[in-house]
Amino acid sequence: MLQLRAIVASGIGRILRGARLAEASSEDGIDAAAARLDRAFSRLEASVRSLNGRVRAHARIEADTQKLLAERARLAGELDKASARAKRLDDSAGEVGRRLVTAMETVRQVMAQSPAKDG
Repeated sequence: MLQLRAIVASGIGRILRGARLAEASSEDGIDAAAARLDRAFSRLEASVRSLNGRVRAHARIEADTQKLLAERARLAGELDKASARAKRLDDSAGEVGRRLVTAMETVRQVMAQSPAKDG
C-alpha cells in the first residue's frame, strides 16, 4: 500500500508539474497572442491614419478640381463673348472697308467730272 501511495504521489506530482508547465505555456501563449494583437492594432491604426490622410488629400484635389472646372467654365464664357465681339469688330471693319472703297470711287468720279481749273 505504501508503494501504491508513492506511485500515486509521484503521478500526481508529475500531473501537477505538467499542469504548471501547461499553465505557464498557456500564459506565454496568451502573452504572445496579446503582443500580436497589439502589433496588429498598431498596424491597423497606422493604416487608418494613412487612409485618412489620403482621403483628405483626395478631398482637397476634388475641391481644387471643382474650382478649376468652374474657372474653366467662366473663362470659356468670357472667350465666347470675346470671340463674338471680335467677329462683330471684324464684320464692322469689313463694312468700313467697303464704305471707304465706295467713298473713294465716288470722289474719283466727282473729280473726273469736274473741269480742271488752272489757276
